[in-house]
Amino acid sequence: MVKINNYLEKIMKKTRERNKGEQEFHQAVREVLETLEPVLEKKPEYRKAGIVERLIEPERQIVFRVPWMDDQGQTRINRGFRVEFNSALGPYKGGLRFHPSVYSGIIKFLGFEQTFKNALTGRPLGGGKGGSDFNPKGKSREEVMRFCQSFMTELYRHIGEKTDIPAGDIGVGGREIGFLFGQYKRITNRFEAGVLTGKGIDWGGSLVRTEATGYGLIYIVEEMLQDNDNSLSGKEIVISGSGNVAIYAAEKALELGARVTAMSDSDGFVHDPEGINLAAIKEIKEEKRNRISEYTDMHPRASYHPESSEIWTIDCDIALPCATQNELDEKSAQSLVENGVLAIGEGANMPSTPEAIELFVNHDIHFAPAKAANAGGVATSALEMTQNGMWDSWSFERVDEKLQRIMKDIYKLISATARKYNMEGNLPAGANIASFEKVADAMLDQGVV
Repeated sequence: MVKINNYLEKIMKKTRERNKGEQEFHQAVREVLETLEPVLEKKPEYRKAGIVERLIEPERQIVFRVPWMDDQGQTRINRGFRVEFNSALGPYKGGLRFHPSVYSGIIKFLGFEQTFKNALTGRPLGGGKGGSDFNPKGKSREEVMRFCQSFMTELYRHIGEKTDIPAGDIGVGGREIGFLFGQYKRITNRFEAGVLTGKGIDWGGSLVRTEATGYGLIYIVEEMLQDNDNSLSGKEIVISGSGNVAIYAAEKALELGARVTAMSDSDGFVHDPEGINLAAIKEIKEEKRNRISEYTDMHPRASYHPESSEIWTIDCDIALPCATQNELDEKSAQSLVENGVLAIGEGANMPSTPEAIELFVNHDIHFAPAKAANAGGVATSALEMTQNGMWDSWSFERVDEKLQRIMKDIYKLISATARKYNMEGNLPAGANIASFEKVADAMLDQGVV
């Protein structure tokens, strides 16, 4: 653990005391605080204005009951959350996650990270996050619809296209966004397209939104490699996960000449030394919604392994953790380093533990942190909002071109910031500082609010 000064340590201690048991939130806060000391020395006005203390405390936290009826007529109860974390740069923006692991600590960590991620995009967006401990797996379409309608019946009063704009996350895809938007429209009697992003193409959605986070990850990794006289072409890649981020990261990596040899889901991973057949993965995960182990039935040369975390023992040039938080620990990081990994790109939110990140940085592994590398989704959500505001629809090529530019600009910003603070190559520090300065300056300009 990196040592921080007394001022920041006091803030960290207070954060733990006021948010007991919320380990993910503690981790996210600590990871940022560990990089801020040189910024606070250079700009003492931040400390005088209590910027750090204010930024760590969400502006608003909403917790509510979500009753819904299953197909057997039994009433079920879940808990809903929305944390509107910071609006210094614009309206709150961040996804909704439906997963049994969701609780206040997860949502606060995600909202905190989202604030910084959104700042890096250069778009006028604040940070927020939400969700529920509802598990859509194994539920019928009608059960998911009834849950979404009940969830929105409470959430609608807290959101709006100039207030708070949710999107999807784990467990919330295009189907769920459709149900949520339909209920919002029913309650408000308004077709307010900008209130949700990730919508269907025919009713206000944007092309590239489905692919955006995965494509954005590859764009920033390629930019990072090119800045170090290298490229993705000819590289072997291991990707954890098999949802949108993982699938479309694999798609774009293949387009750029790389070979993906392993992918996973929560049950295990498949290893195909000759290269994963992405069409088969899409069929299994997107069309059938089945487990990734089915891949070996279609490709006998591949092997299936029941421990997802062991995916990082596979030799690779580039590792892309795209599944969930803290999936890549110190042991896994050590395996990657020993096997000669060249670069890491974080496609999920905070997928690497602090110990793993420290190991990568200390071994001069090119490392693109989630705040930057995961920003493609929200960047394209902002482009969707722009199209909604213009009552316009852009081509796939136009949106993709804008996404590429945003991701390249993010890399240049965080790389330059790391260099400015004498930490050249330390992209996690560069991302933290660059985003913190943007939010902090806006908070200073707006006074104590």
